[in-house]
Amino acid sequence: MNKYNKGFTMIELMAVLVILGILATIVVVNTAPVFQRANLEKIKADMSQTGKALELYKFNELSYPTTSQGLIALVNPHSELRNPFLYPEGGYISSEPLDPWGREYIYENPPRRAKKYDLYTLGADGMPGGTGEDSDIGNWMQ
Repeated sequence: MNKYNKGFTMIELMAVLVILGILATIVVVNTAPVFQRANLEKIKADMSQTGKALELYKFNELSYPTTSQGLIALVNPHSELRNPFLYPEGGYISSEPLDPWGREYIYENPPRRAKKYDLYTLGADGMPGGTGEDSDIGNWMQ
């Protein structure tokens, strides 16, 4: 046995690192669309659940919460309730939903884009407008 054959050469280690880098790139490129679709499905589910809670709120209070009352009005009762005895114990929803990027959804009433109220997220970048994952997604798009 030769005393110089005890480990990997620098070229062998570099080749392994290059191969691992190529494999990691392939995995990321192929899984990115799956994550984008999952984000979109989460947004749809959140908007559906929040929309149902808003409709129930309107049924009890005869109007949607104002922009200043916000979605937190679905979680905790506020002092401006018309029928506080109808407010469900535990709220209309258990907590204010967060978009896939960890930010609160934007709620506006009176609406500027939809018929009843505006409920939307600004996308991955958190800025108005954008394309792809950065685009705004709102209830007026349904």
